Amino acid sequence: MDNIHEVIRDIKSKFRLFMNGMISQSMREKGMGYKLNFGIEYPRIKEIAAEYEPNHELAQALWKENIRECKIMAGLLQPVETFYPEIADIWIEGMDYPELAEYTVMNLFQRLPYASEVVFRWMADEREMFQLCGFLLMARLLMKGEKLNERAEAEFLDQAYTAIEGNCTSVQKAAAVALRKFAHQSRESKKVVSKQLGLWMKSENQTVRALAEEIKADMEY
Repeated sequence: MDNIHEVIRDIKSKFRLFMNGMISQSMREKGMGYKLNFGIEYPRIKEIAAEYEPNHELAQALWKENIRECKIMAGLLQPVETFYPEIADIWIEGMDYPELAEYTVMNLFQRLPYASEVVFRWMADEREMFQLCGFLLMARLLMKGEKLNERAEAEFLDQAYTAIEGNCTSVQKAAAVALRKFAHQSRESKKVVSKQLGLWMKSENQTVRALAEEIKADMEY
C-alpha cells in the first residue's frame, strides 16, 4: 500500500502543474464542493492517467480521495475484471455531481460485463445518482447497438417516460438522450417514441415540452 500512496502523491504533483484556478473557482461557484478541485480539463486528466497502468488498488484509493480529478482518474484506471456490482453501487453512492457520473459511465461502467443487467436496476432506483448513471449507461449501450427484447424495451420506455415527467433536471436530460439513441435504432422504435412526443408537446410542463422538441429535432436530423 505504501507504493500506492507514493503513486497517488506522484499523480497529485502532476495535477498541481496543470491546476486551473479560474475553472476551479467557477465549479465551486456552481456548487461543486470537493475538498480539492484543481480545475483540470478532462483531456489532460486522461493524458496523465495514460502514464499509469490500470490497477484495482490504485483506482479504489483514488476514488476515496475527495478530489475531483482523483475520482475522474479512478474510472480511467479501474480494471473491469475486479470491479464487482457491489463496488459499482458504492461508487454511485459516493457521487455528488452529474459530471462525475458522466465520466465514470463513459470510462468504466459501459465496459462492464454486467452493464446490461445493472442498467435496469439503476434506472428504477429512487436515488438520483443511480437513475442518472442508469440512463447515461443505457444511452451508451444503445449507441453500441444493444437490442432490447420486448420486455426490456417496455421497462426502459416506462422508466424513461417517468423520468422525463419527473423533476430532476440531470435525470430528465439523461433519459431524453437515451430515448434519442433508442429512436435511432429502427423505424419501429422511432414510431413508438414519436407517439409519446405527440403527448408531451401538449404538456403543461415547459421542461417536458422543451425535451420533446429536442428529441423530435434529433429524430428528424
